[in-house]
Amino acid sequence: MLLLQDIMTAVERTVDERTSLAEVIKIMKERKWNVIPVIGGDGYLAGVFTRSELYEAILDGVSLTEEVGHYLKRNVAVMPLHTPYEVVEKIVRGSKVGTGVVINEADKVIGLFTKTDMVTALLNETNSLKEQIETIMNTSHLGAVMADGANQIVYVNDRISEMVGLHKEDMLGYEFTKIFEKIDTSKAHMKDIKIREEQFILRLSHYRTVQGKKGVIALFQDRSEVEMIAQELETVKNLHSTLETAIDHAYDGILMIDQKKKITMVSPPLLKLFNVVKEDILGKNVEEVFPQLNLTVVLKSGEADLSDFMEINGIKYIVNRIPVLQGEEVIGVLGKITFRQLNEVNALFKKLERSQSNNVKQAETARFSWDEIITQDPYTKKLKKSAAKAAKGRSTVLIRGESGTGKELFAHAIHNSSTRKDENFVIVNCAAIPEHLLESEFFGYEAGAFTGARQKRTFGKFDMANGGTLFLDEIGDMSLSLQAKLLRVLQEGEFYRVGSTERVHVDVRIIAATNRSLEEMVRNGEFREDLYYRLNVISLQIPPLRKRIADVEILINTIMKELNRLIGTSITGIDDHAKRLLMCYEWPGNIRELRNVLERAMTFSEFGKIQIEDLPDYMIEKVHVVPENKEPKLALAESAELSAIKIALAEADDNKSKAAKLLGISRSGLYEKLKKYGL
Repeated sequence: MLLLQDIMTAVERTVDERTSLAEVIKIMKERKWNVIPVIGGDGYLAGVFTRSELYEAILDGVSLTEEVGHYLKRNVAVMPLHTPYEVVEKIVRGSKVGTGVVINEADKVIGLFTKTDMVTALLNETNSLKEQIETIMNTSHLGAVMADGANQIVYVNDRISEMVGLHKEDMLGYEFTKIFEKIDTSKAHMKDIKIREEQFILRLSHYRTVQGKKGVIALFQDRSEVEMIAQELETVKNLHSTLETAIDHAYDGILMIDQKKKITMVSPPLLKLFNVVKEDILGKNVEEVFPQLNLTVVLKSGEADLSDFMEINGIKYIVNRIPVLQGEEVIGVLGKITFRQLNEVNALFKKLERSQSNNVKQAETARFSWDEIITQDPYTKKLKKSAAKAAKGRSTVLIRGESGTGKELFAHAIHNSSTRKDENFVIVNCAAIPEHLLESEFFGYEAGAFTGARQKRTFGKFDMANGGTLFLDEIGDMSLSLQAKLLRVLQEGEFYRVGSTERVHVDVRIIAATNRSLEEMVRNGEFREDLYYRLNVISLQIPPLRKRIADVEILINTIMKELNRLIGTSITGIDDHAKRLLMCYEWPGNIRELRNVLERAMTFSEFGKIQIEDLPDYMIEKVHVVPENKEPKLALAESAELSAIKIALAEADDNKSKAAKLLGISRSGLYEKLKKYGL
């Protein structure tokens, strides 16, 4: 590969715009340059002074004491040092001065690249390639002959000279068909041919000469060599079949690569673990398909190696990399991927779990972003966009929704995408703290403020959240007296610690969440109206899972990956019948219930996939699933009709026409049923 730094003309000396024409001409004469780079006052390239500019200056009668800066070409082709040769060639061809200026990483001039440099480089490269091709042909076992468009032999190698018993000098320039009388050169072909009582295989092909005529290339190979290769290949194929049978029945994931890093064998457990198809990966470069396995390191080292814990879809695994040797040569690598809970890795799993349990999560840090709120539901997508816009401001946000819908996730994501993301995110569950402790929990207290108080000042949640965000979960469970004090903080930005008369100023953004109707609580006198309006500046209503049924499947896949990692299971999927049941269930407990059901099912599963018997009995009794061998339109019972409609909509990606066709009813009939069931 041609490198610009190897073929450019180095520039050891440059001039600036104030240099006189006389000095510039002197340098150009000494260096034999037609072009000289000129540096501006900032130390970078200002332009170039060319020989044509010199001629014009002389014809204009300009004094040689004039500064060169008045006679520059400033539109100059500039090339970074690492520019590929193909790009360099295009730049130089299109350059008006026929020369490009080469700069380094600091944009400083270090060389010139001219058309002369380009021609010289091409000639050197051509000669080098010619020598390489001749070396290859002379050291191969193939006899090679090349004839031009006039059928005159222009190239022969040593091997063909030995085959026909003639010196190369006696063959060059002669007609091809006079030396090889029995060979038909009119079309490309492959055939057996006898030369001096020896059997050879001839491969004849054509090429286009520089003049556009058809030339001939003939390659001769000893037939006995081909037969020997075929026998060796058959032996290898038999060994391959034996090894492949063993690998197909292996318990662990097995992957084998050759010296060229190509995948040659793979076991079914590995295909299942990485969710790939055998035909799609065989013969591919392992670094492109499975770079994380790092098998090629053993090709270089020749030593067996054991990886650290790795993970896919929440399933942890380790890779045992074993070199395949032929004598002392490494001819491949065998990768053994252990991901099931075998005795020999159980201790490592326990060690990892202990390590994870020691990583205490900080309550002052928001852990989730928008990427972790996964949805295909149009309304929820729009809600995420609205919440992301709201996050940029300072206004209070009220998040509404049933229990388990993910209100806290939205609060985390809002903080993480706000200007306060580098500050604390403090969570207070108003329903989990006794009412008499809420005030001190919020505002802190002075030493000895009440019986049992510590003998030093204690800071509250507002202190911790100063400059950041305070998330008030279950805000509807806050007492009226504390509501009044919270309102003061929101309005005035200040509060008093319990037992203190000193005002404390804070800058805290409030995000509140509730699963209760605050409007009804206001009407019943259970929630302050002024606080309600203060909190309800930006309101986000998160829909329940039953109203975003299209999200169930993607949530299942995401939660399963996480649970595989947390509880140490190796579940790779869900049986179709079980999946249909999960899709038809109403999910009154929303995403929290879905997670709990999956954790139970993955714990009970014994077959690598969740079966319907792994699901809770209350779900199986409540949901009537359409049998797998029937289409939704065959569901006749009233109790199964709703399930059939949901399945059809899911399979049709909410396309009403397709869903109606699956159900065997008209589109208007489907709309009537959607209205009937409130879908």
